[in-house]
Amino acid sequence: MKTNDIKQFDLHPVDQRRLATLCGQFDEHLKQIEKRLEVRIGRRGHHFRIEGDSDHVAAAAEVVRHLFRETEASDDIAPDTVHLFIRESGLERLPDDVQFDGSMVVIKTPRLQARPRGGNQQKYVHNIRNHDINFGIGPAGTGKTWLAVACAVEALKDEQVKRILLVRPAVEAGEKLGFLPGDLAQKVDPYLRPLYDALYEMLGFDQVTKLIEKNVIEIAPLAFMRGRTLNNAFIILDESQNTTREQMKMFLTRIGFGSTAVITGDTTQVDLPRGQNSGLIHAAGVLSKVAGIGFTRFESKDVVRHPLVQRIVEAYDAFDDGSGARE
Repeated sequence: MKTNDIKQFDLHPVDQRRLATLCGQFDEHLKQIEKRLEVRIGRRGHHFRIEGDSDHVAAAAEVVRHLFRETEASDDIAPDTVHLFIRESGLERLPDDVQFDGSMVVIKTPRLQARPRGGNQQKYVHNIRNHDINFGIGPAGTGKTWLAVACAVEALKDEQVKRILLVRPAVEAGEKLGFLPGDLAQKVDPYLRPLYDALYEMLGFDQVTKLIEKNVIEIAPLAFMRGRTLNNAFIILDESQNTTREQMKMFLTRIGFGSTAVITGDTTQVDLPRGQNSGLIHAAGVLSKVAGIGFTRFESKDVVRHPLVQRIVEAYDAFDDGSGARE
């Protein structure tokens, strides 16, 4: 039977550098402990107060003490270290899905406030704010990418993440990239124009340019993600219907601590070579019932572009009769 408990203790010796290292930037380490062990942690100087279920409180206090001992020999604690100590407690758990209650959501960016239109767009933003991994699947013009960029800018502004990564596979609708000048990143760059345009709208051209120069905003082809672990980042994988199964699995396993990933795509517009399976279609089937992953499926009625776009989408759907997505 669970019992509520409060544990208070002091950490000695009193050393502000070690305490800052323990807590992490913006208290990110304490927040990770709170989220994963379902406790509330309060701190005033070297005095800590932990509240929650008694077993979890004891485990959280032990994790805090372990981390403080680590600071004696190190000026930096990686999120991986916090993760390992939490795992050793044996009490960690993923948070339950937070159900959308239908309330209006607003995304605040430096240059505009975005108000999602309709139930699906509002649910989509709700899912992004409450899940570490999110899929937005549906036809063109439904706001999947634009809203994801808005959420990324808001998260960066509110210091929830340290950087934004915009990623896409190097596959185009019938075109070949090889003839284009430059390296792979430069070849893919023109096809990321919708992402650039959204960033300019929300941050302004000069600010976006500065953030790209500082690598706070990174734009890269999917192939460049292999071997990386992405912590404290907001990652958007656009046009994900053109990933292979292997590429999608590779991307999803790059996600690190403090990160949010949004995967957008239209399963009716797969441009992979014949015989290759879409990683988005496959992932939607494999992961649809995995707790902690958000799925939002858009329909033609969610199109927010010119009214003819909705009619075009509906006409193609009717003509294909559901067979347009190639698996």
